Amino acid sequence: MFFILYLIFSAILAIALIIFIITFGVPMFTGAPFAVSTPFKIKKMMPFIIEAMAGRADLKAVDIGSGDGRIVIALAKNNLIAHGIEINPFLAMFSRLKIKAAGLSGKAFIHRESFWRTDFSQYDIIVLFGVFYIMAKLEKKLLAELKPGAVVTCNHFAFPTWQPVKQVGDIYIYKKS
Repeated sequence: MFFILYLIFSAILAIALIIFIITFGVPMFTGAPFAVSTPFKIKKMMPFIIEAMAGRADLKAVDIGSGDGRIVIALAKNNLIAHGIEINPFLAMFSRLKIKAAGLSGKAFIHRESFWRTDFSQYDIIVLFGVFYIMAKLEKKLLAELKPGAVVTCNHFAFPTWQPVKQVGDIYIYKKS
């Protein structure tokens, strides 16, 4: 009896480990790992995003690799139509629950997909917390897809060749000309 319980427990543990590796490990090699933007960082970024809005209405913003949805929620609370792109199914589901709990269901949306397959031409404001090894490829993608006037806010990692219009500490603001 003990041996059967041991086998069942081992199987459950192995399945849980495989699910964890697939949902949290694989994105490290196809995009970026989940890294939390602290409330301090979000508060620090928002003035630049609001400044980029310059009184324009109906702007669409997207958080690339939106994780637990905290930036998407902050964008929606600042009167933007906010979208998040998240490949991790658990984080996407958790984000959707947080959006619903915040009462932002009509203003904030989470799309479970790879940002490499997403067309960013519909967005006016892009927020991301990338990682150094994706920034060159992501820079090329965004420069090819974004419409003129689109603003990109990068948290912590800069693009290799695109020159920021503003930099405060490790927050980089870019504008597509």
